[in-house]
Amino acid sequence: MIKIEKLSKFYARKQVLNAINVEFKKGTVYGVVGENGAGKTTLFRCISGLESYKGIISSDFNKLKDHLGLLCTEPFFFPKITGKEYIQFLANARHLKLSNIETKNIFDLPLNQYASTYSTGMKKKLALTALLLQENEVFILDEPFNGVDIQSNLVIAEIIKKLKMLKKTVIISSHIFSTLAATCDEIYLMKNGKIIKKVKQIDFDALENEMKDFTVGNRIDRLGLK
Repeated sequence: MIKIEKLSKFYARKQVLNAINVEFKKGTVYGVVGENGAGKTTLFRCISGLESYKGIISSDFNKLKDHLGLLCTEPFFFPKITGKEYIQFLANARHLKLSNIETKNIFDLPLNQYASTYSTGMKKKLALTALLLQENEVFILDEPFNGVDIQSNLVIAEIIKKLKMLKKTVIISSHIFSTLAATCDEIYLMKNGKIIKKVKQIDFDALENEMKDFTVGNRIDRLGLK
């Protein structure tokens, strides 16, 4: 379990997270939604230990970051590292020995090619594969479906379901509501650095309609399309 208490984050005088209280349990998939700038990525970076913050983040682990895999929206790769070397590099960080990496290449990536030459979707699939092979207990996936082909999105959705079966903690952000509705147990709505609503699966449709009404409103009519 991960417990967050009164989590706040400032960049200079700008507050991007405002006294967040939330718990993430094992064997549960959580979605986090909100407009750009709502604070989703900053929240993820704080949980992952990549940002300083005010408040408390506690977990069942001695060092949470040693059991957590973060998939960034735009994964970074060194210029001269192949896909295979990247997977091995992340395994080494967990002191794991990998064999037959090619058989674990479920997205059919060109593993002997420099990762920096991959397309956006290929980079995301490589980063996800490497995180999965680290045997993490917690997965934070920031826009895992964005920029990825339809077939791979189906695979990613099934991976998330498998992680739930394995009692992992999974936290996902996505601007594609249908992908969250198909994989999540609970969804948190963020706005202006706060979690303003928690919704269970039975009320996902109502949340989607509420978000649509709030976000779209009369914006289309204002265009005066003819």
